[in-house]
Amino acid sequence: MVDTIKQDKGSVNMNSEECKGCGLCVASCTPGVLRLSENLNRYGYHYAVYQGRGCSGCGLCFYACPEPGAITVYKRALVARHMPAVEMAIA
Repeated sequence: MVDTIKQDKGSVNMNSEECKGCGLCVASCTPGVLRLSENLNRYGYHYAVYQGRGCSGCGLCFYACPEPGAITVYKRALVARHMPAVEMAIA
């Protein structure tokens, strides 16, 4: 049996210095690819981190986050079957 790896539909860029560790983005992430770090940012908060794979690009974490500029979601848009995916920012 051959394992097929699904291509990510998006990716997330987390600004650790803007994050206040509220966890709203983690709770809203339906694929479950966000978590709170064990490390602290300069304000003393456990900031949210993207685990690197599995993002659906839905943007729920972006809309749940109360901090402007803390999360940027990139959704992959397929241009054509023979061309590579292109990332587009939601915010």
